[in-house]
Amino acid sequence: MTHIQNLRQRAFNILEIGGESDRLSRIIDILLISLISLNVLSVILETLPSLQNKYQIFFERFEFFSVCIFSIEYIARAWSVIENSNKKYAHPFWGRLRYILTPMALIDLIVILPFYLGIFLPLDLRFMRVLRLLRVFKLTRYSSSMSLLLQVLADEAKSIGAALFILFIMIIMASSLIYLAEHEAQPEAFNSIPSSMWWSVITMTSIGYGDVIPITVIGKILASIIGIISIGIVALPAGLLASGFSEALRQRRAHYEKLVDNALSDGIISSAEEKDLKYSQEALGLSPDEADSILNIGRTKQAEKKIGGVVTDLEKEIKIALNNECPHCGKPVDWRQEKRKQ
Repeated sequence: MTHIQNLRQRAFNILEIGGESDRLSRIIDILLISLISLNVLSVILETLPSLQNKYQIFFERFEFFSVCIFSIEYIARAWSVIENSNKKYAHPFWGRLRYILTPMALIDLIVILPFYLGIFLPLDLRFMRVLRLLRVFKLTRYSSSMSLLLQVLADEAKSIGAALFILFIMIIMASSLIYLAEHEAQPEAFNSIPSSMWWSVITMTSIGYGDVIPITVIGKILASIIGIISIGIVALPAGLLASGFSEALRQRRAHYEKLVDNALSDGIISSAEEKDLKYSQEALGLSPDEADSILNIGRTKQAEKKIGGVVTDLEKEIKIALNNECPHCGKPVDWRQEKRKQ
């Protein structure tokens, strides 16, 4: 392996694999997390009129420094990704292209793109500031909770999409009905179905600002029915997310249990297997207590299997003796006659 390959492998290990045992990787992760957090804080503080003129130069220099660091990180990740064990990233060109099109790589690109676009294109600086807030999504790379949320959203996308579609239909129906009921009585508030959608959304989400309310008898009846029905409709996506979180956590625990069983298959856990389990625990977002509990259960199961195997062998020997069978060939044997021969 050449020096460049060693350097690329080390860069990949630091940026993508990491772990508690890799001190340099942990330090870089902490520095990047701190820089991302400071960037978000800087964008927020920059909107304060009292700070805009006084510290504008500081904000600009900090922005330039941050973009340089994020650009180096982005290039390093794209350069070292071909060292990934996944074969789809192995090709020097197509592998890197596949990585660039992944969600996390696109987020990394989006957070630095506004700076470069602002240099070459005349864009609204206020719009650019808002785009810089997208850097907060870089924290999902370092948070198992955020990665779990993204996994749940991906797994439950169809179910959540169906629930949101039903909610959209309900909003249209509620807007149409309340428009027919209240248009003549309140032509300013309910002058069209699109303007009535504001009332529908606020009512169905149980916010109820009170700026627009029905005053007719039919309108009040419809509002009551819509409010009752919408309780279950609006809560449906939340229920799907809760169910998805529970299932994702169960799958992660099951995956870790399988890794523990494989590691204990020979009765002991080697240092390499212990390191792999530690990395898997961090990647799956399991707490040390959960991991220790799963490991203890795995060891208990392994011990029970050993005891069960010894008992089974003893039962076989007893059965053979009672049935007067040869333990080697299984043929009937007269043990008393064999004893006389001896």
